[in-house]
Amino acid sequence: MANHKSAIKRIRANAAKRLRNRYQAKTTRNAIKKLRLTTSKEEAVSQLPQVVSMIDRLAKKNVIHKKKASNNKSKLTKFVNALS
Repeated sequence: MANHKSAIKRIRANAAKRLRNRYQAKTTRNAIKKLRLTTSKEEAVSQLPQVVSMIDRLAKKNVIHKKKASNNKSKLTKFVNALS
């Protein structure tokens, strides 16, 4: 157990950040899956900017690696462009 006030506060802050990161990461993963299951080009084109924004936010906060974010965005864009 932590003995210092600052260490106790750090534990609380880390727990809160962990929960927030997990929530945002899971929400993004669900949005990616939803986009991948889309068969309509118009719907996919409208969803893509929102999903890319979510991915960028996760990368900015180091929840996911920036290269993983880049790969995800690239694959999703290719997928949307291939829809007819």
